[in-house]
Amino acid sequence: MTPKKLAGDTGYGSAKMLGWLVEERGIAPHIPVWDKSKRTNGTFSREDFVYDPATDSYTCPGNKELRTYRRNFSKPRKPNGGKDGFIRYRASKHDCDVCPLKPQCCPGDPGRRVMRSVHEAARDVARDIRKTDAYMTSFIQRRKVEMLLAHLKRYIGVSMMRLRGPKGAYEQFQLAATAQNLRKLAKLVPQPEPTG
Repeated sequence: MTPKKLAGDTGYGSAKMLGWLVEERGIAPHIPVWDKSKRTNGTFSREDFVYDPATDSYTCPGNKELRTYRRNFSKPRKPNGGKDGFIRYRASKHDCDVCPLKPQCCPGDPGRRVMRSVHEAARDVARDIRKTDAYMTSFIQRRKVEMLLAHLKRYIGVSMMRLRGPKGAYEQFQLAATAQNLRKLAKLVPQPEPTG
């Protein structure tokens, strides 16, 4: 079974997961992107920097370039992510020292650094999908399913599986779903009018 799209909550919106969905499987992720790049201390966030895919560099609000390498190699090197899956872009210390925006950009550092995930292209695909009507449809459908699962957990008492193995889990889930459907049916039965 190869789905064309996959819906999930923000817990599934990590760069690695989105990279696997888009780059390896070719599945459209209807998932919010898990993004922690926004700064709360008043300094510029990563979204204030403009990425140029042609030169593989960022441009800061002061119109200076942030690159992965500052040296000119005889053989151009392709940046690869570190063990944490991020590519680091750095501004020149000389550019940052004379910049009038330094207090808003990197007040405590000699130069500004910006990190970009190796799966940023997949994250951009997920961000673009989020702006579509199809995403809103998926969001509404996902909310209905998640609400049913939350009711199973809270009101029916299925916080964990008590029976072992796939067969036991299947039987327990079937019983819980039956109880949930009976509960819904009971609410549909009209209540008798009080006499009095």
